[in-house]
Amino acid sequence: MSMLLSKLQIRRSISWIFAICSLFETVLVAYSAPPQDLSKDDPVLRAMQAELEREQAQLVLPGMQRPYFIQYRLDDFSTYEVVANFGALVREEAGHQRIVRVTVRIGNYTTDSSSSRGDGTVALAPTDNDPEAIRYSLWAATDEAYKNALRGYTAKQAALKRFETPPTEKDFAPAKAVTYIGPLVALDIDRAEWKRRIVEASGLYATDPEVRANAANVQYSSANLRGEAVNRYLVNTEGTIVRQGYTGYSANISAGGQAADGMQLARDNGTTAASAKDYHGPVLFSGDAATDVMDRLFIPNVEAERPEMGTTARTQGIYTSSFHARVLPDFLSATDDPLLKSFAGHALLGSYAVDDEGVPAQAVDIAVKGKLENYLIGRTPVRDFPASNGHGRAAVGQAARTSEGVMLFKSNAPLSAEAMNARLLAMAKEQGRDVYAVETLGGDLAPRLLYLVHPDGSRQLVRGAVFDELDNRSLRSDIVAAGDDEYVSNSLGVVPATTIAPSLLFDDISVKRATEAQQKLPYYAPPALDSSAAQ
Repeated sequence: MSMLLSKLQIRRSISWIFAICSLFETVLVAYSAPPQDLSKDDPVLRAMQAELEREQAQLVLPGMQRPYFIQYRLDDFSTYEVVANFGALVREEAGHQRIVRVTVRIGNYTTDSSSSRGDGTVALAPTDNDPEAIRYSLWAATDEAYKNALRGYTAKQAALKRFETPPTEKDFAPAKAVTYIGPLVALDIDRAEWKRRIVEASGLYATDPEVRANAANVQYSSANLRGEAVNRYLVNTEGTIVRQGYTGYSANISAGGQAADGMQLARDNGTTAASAKDYHGPVLFSGDAATDVMDRLFIPNVEAERPEMGTTARTQGIYTSSFHARVLPDFLSATDDPLLKSFAGHALLGSYAVDDEGVPAQAVDIAVKGKLENYLIGRTPVRDFPASNGHGRAAVGQAARTSEGVMLFKSNAPLSAEAMNARLLAMAKEQGRDVYAVETLGGDLAPRLLYLVHPDGSRQLVRGAVFDELDNRSLRSDIVAAGDDEYVSNSLGVVPATTIAPSLLFDDISVKRATEAQQKLPYYAPPALDSSAAQ
């Protein structure tokens, strides 16, 4: 089983979609420099601008307030997915939709109708470029959004009267008008070829001579490819006009079974049981694992979110009171730069020119020599941060939220991979015991590919272990060294993002044996393989 798992271990190998000779790929993004202003030549933008101008001039109910801000965002997205199990195609789907989100704000920038749940009305839009149909969709959504805003403004005014202390910042940060017209994007997939690859990949357990003998131990073997292309149009009454897009592709393989004791084994688990004895000591995290740690512990806490009404807190999360305080070791800094399009030969999925609230992207130094000096901010300001720094981002059809773009962690004293490993071994010899190194992590930062490292440098795969007390205090106090081997982690999630981090050496992390109950093994063997299927 371990040979099979090793054979299929390709969790995050990143390569270009153009490199057709390789069997598996994960994430690619394509961005291009915008040409000259082409808004007048785009029928979607023309329809959006025409309806916005009409609504801005006419939208007001008798005796009610006129909106001070209206925004139209249209997301045109195409998707393709192919899934195979056990060497056979199980699903192939392609889709194309357009969704409009209309935001209407009543009041003014200081106090308006907005709420923490997100504002606006969502509706389907026609997938062709019929201007009348597009404008009708916008008109209906605008009418509903305006009525909702009127009700929201009344409710908010009543709620604010319950508190003596006024909000610490405006409800909405003004922004200068921006015009950015990028090229339209489209999916570029050889569907027949990739379907063949995905089917072949899911059947390797039965066709590869090196692993075929272990096929009876395989309980699932799946492969899938997902591609999406998003063209986003945005216009608002401040005069902003934006059209930009991105394409992303993701491929994955999953294979696994069970150990003799019933423990579930995924494609990158080892076969040696972890010691039940508690461990506190050094653990070396690869760049891959380090990006997962930062994605879970650091980044969400620097994405500033307005606190609940009535509180004077700066933001939400663990770092709400950490402004100017140390949150990382003093040799580590973090910068979010959405304008960075490539790094070490990798295209970066989190790159963008203008955020989804119409604010130009900016590089922001979040932590400088370990101290928290900035937060990521959208157009919902928080205390001490009255303006957006270009990090308001939105999932398809959803309200914008503060989010990372390209987060880069760098050390001012990086060590080579050899030096990092040597320091780990020195700690093992000094303490007279084995230590740990982790290559990949799963959900909840659980180790998936974990090694027990002996003082002589030899390594042994371990399964059935979890990290304990890996938290924000660990980021601040337990990291003693960082490598020069920055790993690029592209995430094709609801909001595309990129995290780049080097390997990190922690001097005191707890490793414990997992306590999950093991499931029973299958009662009988799977069907015998056809001998003609072997390569």
